[in-house]
Amino acid sequence: MTLKKIKIICIGLPILLFMVSCSKEFLEVDPEGTSLEENYYKTAEEAYSGLVAVYDVIGKQSKGFENMIALLNSGSDDHYCGGGSSSDGSQLQVFSNYTISESTVAESYWDDFYQGIFRANTLLTKLPDVDMDESLKARYTAETKALRAIYYFELVRLFGNIPLITTPLSTDEYYTVVQADPSEVYAQIETDLSEAIDDLPVTLELSSEAGRISQGAAKAVLGKVYLFEGKNSEAAEQFADVNGTPGSTSAYGYKLLDNFSDLWDVDNTYNSEAIIEIAHTDQSNAVWGNWGAGDDEGNSLNVMVGPRGYVRTSGSTAPDYAAGWGFNIITQSLYDAMNGDPRFDSTIEDLQSYVDAGEVELEESYQYTGYYLKKFMPLNSDVSTGGGDAVLNYKQHTYMIRLADTYLMEAEALGGSGTRAQALLDAVRARVGLPSVPVSIDAILSERRLELAGEGHRWYDLVRTGNAANTLADRGFVAGKNEILPIPLAELENTLLEQNPNY
Repeated sequence: MTLKKIKIICIGLPILLFMVSCSKEFLEVDPEGTSLEENYYKTAEEAYSGLVAVYDVIGKQSKGFENMIALLNSGSDDHYCGGGSSSDGSQLQVFSNYTISESTVAESYWDDFYQGIFRANTLLTKLPDVDMDESLKARYTAETKALRAIYYFELVRLFGNIPLITTPLSTDEYYTVVQADPSEVYAQIETDLSEAIDDLPVTLELSSEAGRISQGAAKAVLGKVYLFEGKNSEAAEQFADVNGTPGSTSAYGYKLLDNFSDLWDVDNTYNSEAIIEIAHTDQSNAVWGNWGAGDDEGNSLNVMVGPRGYVRTSGSTAPDYAAGWGFNIITQSLYDAMNGDPRFDSTIEDLQSYVDAGEVELEESYQYTGYYLKKFMPLNSDVSTGGGDAVLNYKQHTYMIRLADTYLMEAEALGGSGTRAQALLDAVRARVGLPSVPVSIDAILSERRLELAGEGHRWYDLVRTGNAANTLADRGFVAGKNEILPIPLAELENTLLEQNPNY
């Protein structure tokens, strides 16, 4: 949401968490209280519906064209933006080539997370007066605080200088709000997560609670927050709890999958490696009118990374991929880094080799290399046969945080040295049959690039380690500017917000 509008959460029956949204999730109105809003949140069922609405924003990781994974991949050295042309998906193109400005940055990267924060603030204000079981109320409060922390973490990393809003604002306050020092935002994130942990469940009942925030998930996010702040000892402490003994099952039930390729099995949802998993469904029957409005629940990343105009020739043995839009093309740099690595075949698809062999025909994407992001490329067997537009209803889940990620973050937080850091690095490598290498920060960052390729982590890794300016110089990255995005122009008009430096 913009800071000048309030979006009222829809009122309706409880809905299946993370799987089906309200048919019209919010109305955008002038920021004035309504009798409907005042009379809501009276029962546990209404509080649950409010909690679902707070959760829904987390789907931005891979939902809608302006999803986070596609954006962050586009700006890294591992991907080109791709698409149909240099103007296709301009909001991704300008981030990929670092011509991004206040008038070309997509507003949704700001709006959507503030939408989640508004919903969280509203629910936190209402929950104390809801007539419901106190232990359940404590859990809902904890989940809401953890989600608010996640949304603020996304915003402060993306934009740096943002308003810190923790209560619903009046009409006049929306126009006079100012930006907080980033340290204040990080302090609030730490507070929300720390206060949430004890009231969250240690484990989840997968038949009814899959995808919700648990203690382990909140600790993993808190560890990541500390790592981004440079509070390495605090980060390592949180990650140690999440990770347990490297290679074994942790106290929270997390364990590396035996086979790396199983992570990308569309039906292998909520597996032991998933810490925060983003759910999608092919049952929401989304059409183009839903797309980007918040009430579509399909995985948009799937169609975005699929090859344009892909067709197999007669008798071809090539994979039966569904045609897509050709975004997030793999660079030669990532191909070379992964060539020979056991994770290559699950990460990169070399379609040019099939073209050369006469087995497929396709339309070359903008910035075509022939290499595609296989982790999220859908097969025709994955195409929805239900209602709505098929390309908007892919069901593959994505990982916001998974165990191999937290293993490597803990090893980094430990300074890239010592017995435990070595064991954590070794466990990630051993899972794919690679031998031990001496642990170091460089070895850990290299492993992160290969293990997490295409999952939206690389750009932040480059920025937070100070390697972005050098690595992305040929893309136009400017130090002291492009570490954060410009604040959208719509947020600056008639407000007290100030643009980020050098934009």
